[in-house]
Amino acid sequence: MATKADEKAQAKAEYNAFLAVCPSRQLLDRISDKWVVLILCALGGDTPEQSGAAHAPKAMRYSELARLLAGVSQKMLTQTLRALERDGLLVRTVKPTVPVTVTYELTDLGLSLHHLTRGLRQWAQTHMEEVLAHREDHDARAT
Repeated sequence: MATKADEKAQAKAEYNAFLAVCPSRQLLDRISDKWVVLILCALGGDTPEQSGAAHAPKAMRYSELARLLAGVSQKMLTQTLRALERDGLLVRTVKPTVPVTVTYELTDLGLSLHHLTRGLRQWAQTHMEEVLAHREDHDARAT
C-alpha cells in the first residue's frame, strides 16, 4: 500500500505539461499571463525607477501596482493578485493602520519565478524592434 508521500512523489514524477490533464498546464497558463509577468517584475524590483540600479525585491501597495501597470483594470489586478497569493507566489499583508495598509510581497517561490520573468520581460523589450520589422515584412508580403 502506497503512502501519501509515495503517491505525491509519483504524481510529481508524472507531471507533463504536454498532456491536457496535467495540472502544470494550468500553472503555465497562469504564469505566462502578461499581468503576472509584470506584477512579479514589479515586486522583484524591476521597475522603471530602478533601471541601472541594483534590483531588490520590495513590498508594494495595491495603488502602487495599479499606477505602475498602465492599462490594468482594477478587476484584473485584484484577480491576478489573489491567484498569485493562492499559488504561494506572493504574500498579502494587512497592517491595522488608519486607513488599513495592504502590501504585496514575493515569497521565495515567487522570487524564484521572478528571475525567469525578468529575463522574459527584458527579452521582449530588447527584441521589440526586430519583431516589429518582421511583422511589417510579413504583412507587406501578405498583401
